[in-house]
Amino acid sequence: MATNAIDQTRRMLSLVTYLRERPGAHVTDVARAFGITEDELISDLDVLPMCGTSFRGGDLLDIDTDGDRIWWHNPDDVAEPLKLAADEATALLVAARAVSTLPGLREGDRQALLRATAKLEAAAGEEASASSRLSVTFESEGGVFADVDRAISERRRLWLRYYSPARDELTEREVDPIRLFAVGHTYMEAWCRLSEARRTFRLDRVAEIKLLDEPSVPPEIELRDLSEGLVQPAADDPEVVVQVGPGGRWVAEYYPHDSAEELPDGGLRITLRTPDPASLRRLALRLGRDGHIVAPGYLAVSARQAAREALTAYDGQA
Repeated sequence: MATNAIDQTRRMLSLVTYLRERPGAHVTDVARAFGITEDELISDLDVLPMCGTSFRGGDLLDIDTDGDRIWWHNPDDVAEPLKLAADEATALLVAARAVSTLPGLREGDRQALLRATAKLEAAAGEEASASSRLSVTFESEGGVFADVDRAISERRRLWLRYYSPARDELTEREVDPIRLFAVGHTYMEAWCRLSEARRTFRLDRVAEIKLLDEPSVPPEIELRDLSEGLVQPAADDPEVVVQVGPGGRWVAEYYPHDSAEELPDGGLRITLRTPDPASLRRLALRLGRDGHIVAPGYLAVSARQAAREALTAYDGQA
């Protein structure tokens, strides 16, 4: 089953109550009760210790696991009445108002959030009055996230204009969204109607998005295990080494890699694996003076030859 961010938040809130009533619960039993895999449960447990009753970090949930059982060491502390300082109340109110304006937010969730905000305002009184003078504007990714989340909830297809750094081009496509997830950046996994295959889209590369009236009907496919990262090259995939200057450091952000060694000039020596090394010749041409392929030798020679041919073509048009 595809899981969106709001569903995951609801599950984690329920998980807190569940664990409080079952000290030392077994990982397998909890995962079965919530209908998730053990890896997904462990991922939730990695997040819960960053949550608590204070933004100052002194009252966080002390929850851990030995891989077999789950232990919550301070449930009584969390059960005490919540007391917010003025700055904490202000931060909560500003964040709540900002989230309530997100396009694509389900109306039921929006109304629940507004009711909670009103109660918080009444409880905080004058101490949170500063919040009414503050506002937050989300970057474009926030709107994309909301549209994708709504499409998953309502089972609707999406139209995208998407930037592909590997090809340095914008493409238009319709997709049936499957799930949202975060691995460093926020991604959408979807069935792409253009390629008729499963694809992963990074939200900050979506230039334009539209919610369509067509139903989303992705084929039944097994969700990938992302516990080891988004891209998991095969051990026998060829290794490629690319050396870039300061102007080419973006390669480490856009291309999954095994290592990125800092160089004295501010550049990087990047090692990555790919089943198709020849596809990186385009990268070498894009880099120009900002970098080059070091290994394997045949690919470095091929990239230099492609650069010479491109330069000759430009000279012929001069």
